[in-house]
Amino acid sequence: MSIDRCTRHAARRMRARAIPEAAVELLFRFGESLIQAGSEVLFFDHAARRRLAGALGREGTRAAERWLDAYLVVGADGALITAGWRTRRLRRR
Repeated sequence: MSIDRCTRHAARRMRARAIPEAAVELLFRFGESLIQAGSEVLFFDHAARRRLAGALGREGTRAAERWLDAYLVVGADGALITAGWRTRRLRRR
C-alpha cells in the first residue's frame, strides 16, 4: 500500500503536523496494523521498530527516529484518512 489515495483532510493534517511522505511510506511498509471503528490504524510498535531497524540499519533508523510516534488512519476503501502523532498508547481489544 502507498500514499496514492490520500484525502484532502489527510494531506492538510500531514502538512499541519509536519509528517513527511517518507514517514507515511515507512508506516505503510513496516508499521503494525490495528482495526478500530472500521478503519485501520498504522503505527510503530516494538516489533515494527525491529523490522524497521533490520531493513534500514543503524544510520537509517537513527534518521527515522523522529517519526516513530506517527500514526495513520486508513479507511476501508484504502484511502488515507488522517495522520497524527501518538501521545498515548493505542489500546488493542
